[in-house]
Parts: sequence; structure tokens; C-alpha cells
Amino acid sequence: MNISSSIRYVGVNDHEIDLFEGQYVVPNGMAYNSYIVSGEKTAVMDSVDHRFAQEWLGKISAALEGSAPDYLVVQHMEPDHSSSIMAFAEAYPQAVIVASAKAFAMMKAYFGTDFAERRLVVAEGAQLDLGGRALSFIAAPMVHWPEVVMTYDAQDGVLFSADAFGKFGALDVEEDWACEARRYYFGIVGKYGQQVQNVLKKAAALDIRTICPLHGPVLTGDLSGYLSLYDTWSSFRPESKGVVLAYTSVYGHTKEAVELLEKTLLDMGCPKVAVHDLARTDMAEAVEDAFRYDRLVLATTTYNADIFPFMKEFIHHLTERGYRSRTVGLMENGSWAPVAAKVMRGMLEGCKELTFAPTAVKISAALSDESRAQVAQLAQELMA
Repeated sequence: MNISSSIRYVGVNDHEIDLFEGQYVVPNGMAYNSYIVSGEKTAVMDSVDHRFAQEWLGKISAALEGSAPDYLVVQHMEPDHSSSIMAFAEAYPQAVIVASAKAFAMMKAYFGTDFAERRLVVAEGAQLDLGGRALSFIAAPMVHWPEVVMTYDAQDGVLFSADAFGKFGALDVEEDWACEARRYYFGIVGKYGQQVQNVLKKAAALDIRTICPLHGPVLTGDLSGYLSLYDTWSSFRPESKGVVLAYTSVYGHTKEAVELLEKTLLDMGCPKVAVHDLARTDMAEAVEDAFRYDRLVLATTTYNADIFPFMKEFIHHLTERGYRSRTVGLMENGSWAPVAAKVMRGMLEGCKELTFAPTAVKISAALSDESRAQVAQLAQELMA
């Protein structure tokens, strides 16, 4: 695949993987993207997972018709992108490794060498002259590791964006970009919204016509939609109006209350109600929806004088990623000594700009006329 007359794609698709980073379900696999930029000299942009090293090296050889590349640019040291560096270094012993100082320190830790005899350390504003075109480097610390640099090719208006603008899914599968890019962003990058904002400000000063991420498709055409979503996500603003109902239920009574609330909200004209049984859903999907929509209801049982484990894990995912600027409703169930609402609210105390609905639904074992009335009142408050 040619990105331009001077930029070619040499990445790989992975359909062997079931869990990305050992936790994210990827039914459509993953892409590990790598590119070749050619001037009078050639630079390979990033490597791939070590399981595909030989496939990747074969693609490089074919694209360069057997000639040797001059540089390997390492933008990000996470092993899905860096674990074939040694294979490249052995295949092309004259090639120079280009990376940030922190990346070379990580190479020492991973490979036992920092390539001192054949390295070029780059930082913000540095350029790599390929002869006839230059690559400019943009520091992007904590998007989402500290060593990250992005690379800009002014001649073709291409931003090599490292993990930013990436998504789950291999490139030989057709699927909606936003859905899996959103799940990827909030799962992997989401905690670092301010750092993403910093990079977006730098990007705004560039003439970017194409974005080449390390995962997912090359982005071309009108880029405003992608940039707008990244601005929304990294600002922690809701993307859409809707209510997420996240719950756990031991014997079905809390589930019954959630289903009643769902029906009530839909009858009142709520544009979207997303329901997640946290014991059974993909947790990353639930987290994605919590950040996508502007209202969230947490419903769970009191369990061991605390809350049900799946709910605790879910709230931890939210707080870890800086959950904020939403309206939150609480529902608790407890046959005796109920404390779930208090515990959930306490876990969210550090979150900024949360508004709690005044009514906290209290279920004593099973729904009653009183708790049904509270569900109706909570629906009114969420729709106000």
C-alpha cells in the first residue's frame, strides 16, 4: 500500500491474538503498522510484534527491492512496536537507530544494548534529513508512554502519530472506525487527556493531510472528524447525550430495577440508554460508554459490607482515567445493612465536576412500591 509516492506501508495484521495487552478483547485482531519514507535515503518507521518480525522484514526487503534502509525510527517502545528492533538491527547492521533518549534507555532494558555505536538521539524540533525531504520530530510524552515522539513529513503533510489515533482491529477487516478507536482510546490512552491536548495544540500548527498511526487504518481526506473526537475525548467532555446503566445483580432483583429504569427512560424519550451487566459485559465497552455519554447510573448490591467486585473494578477503571463532567445516579440493594450507595459515592469523591442525582434508589431485597417510586423519581432527575 502506497501512502504517497514516497511513503509505503509495510505493517502486518495479527489474527492470532485474542487479548490485546492481555486484557482487551480483539475479535477482529490487531494491526501493527510500519512505514517506509524515502528520499535519497530511506527511513523505516517503527517495527512490529516479534511474532511477525520475518514477515515485516520480508515486506521491507520487497518494498526496497533488496536495498538496505538507512534508518529505523522508533517512536514508541511498547513491545507490540519495538520487539522486532533487534531482528532489524541484525538484518541491517549499517542502519542507524533513531529515537528519544528515554527510548534508548528502554532499549537497554529490553535488549541489553542502547545501540551506542549506531544511534541518533532526537527530541522536540529535531530533524532527520533524508535528502530531498526531512522528517521533523514532535515530543509526545505520556501519549501514552514517556519516551514517545511523533514524526511529521511536511512535504506530504503526513503525521506519524505513534499510538494516537489508533484503533483495535486488523486492516483486512471492515468496521466502523469510531467504535473501536473510542474503546482503544479510553482503554489505553484515556488517562492522559492533558498530554493528548498538548499534542493536539502542536498538531494544529501543522498542515496535516494524512495521519499514519501505529494501529488501525491510515486516515486521509477530511481529518476534522477524527481531530474533533480526539479533542472531545481528551477534554473528558461527553460525546453524546444518553444514559449508561451499569449494574451487578446477585439474584436478579437489582437487574429488575435497572430494567424498570431503562423502560422508564425510553418511555420519556431518552435518546440512548446503554445497559451493561458488569459481570458479563466486556469491561472496556462499559468504560467506553461511560465516557461517551453524559449520564451514568451505578446499581449494585451491598457485598461483604462493601460493593460487588465487578462494580468496584468498573469504578476503579473510571477514576483511574479521570472520569468527570457527568451526571451520576446511584441505586443500591441490601437485604440488611446496605452501604453500596455510600461506598460508590465515596469512590467517586476525587472525580471533578460530577453532579449526583438527588434521589438514590434504595432496594431492600426486592422492588417495592416505595423503591419503584424512587426509580421513577430518578428517571425524572436524569431527564431534567
